[in-house]
Amino acid sequence: MKVGVSGASGRMGSLAAKAFSETDDLHLIALYDRYMAGSIAGLSISQDPEALDGCDVILEFSSPTSVMDHLAHWRQFGANVVVGTSGFDAERLAALGELWGNGPGNCLVVPNFSIGGVLMMKMAEMAAKYFKVGEIIEMHHDRKIDAPSGTAIATAARIAKAGGAQQRAVESEEFHGGALGATIDGVSVHSIRMPGLLAHQVVMFGSEGETLSLRHDTMDRNAFLPGILLAVRSVSTQQAPLAVGLESLLGI
Repeated sequence: MKVGVSGASGRMGSLAAKAFSETDDLHLIALYDRYMAGSIAGLSISQDPEALDGCDVILEFSSPTSVMDHLAHWRQFGANVVVGTSGFDAERLAALGELWGNGPGNCLVVPNFSIGGVLMMKMAEMAAKYFKVGEIIEMHHDRKIDAPSGTAIATAARIAKAGGAQQRAVESEEFHGGALGATIDGVSVHSIRMPGLLAHQVVMFGSEGETLSLRHDTMDRNAFLPGILLAVRSVSTQQAPLAVGLESLLGI
């Protein structure tokens, strides 16, 4: 399988590219980054997107501001694409659905490549309908350029879809704007950015007399590699041209 990486000079793009170069079944043939040149595993990083033409699968890890332009390009190539870029809320997913259409090529958007992160989102979805209120606190390193995280956006959507109602006694007035966080699909989401963190999320649920907290912590980016490899190896066989998440690949 011929694989290319977009956003190859970034932290996740470069990590994935090195992993691809060490597998027996994935053949890393091209690297692209709009902003930075260099090389990984003896392969030069091109600043020309045409370098990825001919890839069976493209792993997309560019910035949220450029990802839609890139996906339009990869769509013209007819490639299968795995998207790890953050920021795919319901509106952006709808736009991607219109862009992608029926292929050729499949597109898989993955809010979180961590197996533990996927399980945390599934458990939050299961718990949502049993509690009156659910809120999300996501914490990331201070070099993450977007907020909230893609995982938090996806978790909020799943809580809302599961019927998680927000039934507070009162709706507090914010004396300082933003004190209660952002609201995504009716769910409050709080973002923290600081040195010393990597990727962490807590989902808290509450009803009278009890709370439930689900927490997932990522301490090393290598935790994302099993999910990345699974997605790249599986995207060409998914049934729908556009899919979201690793859940179906994990059988949950």
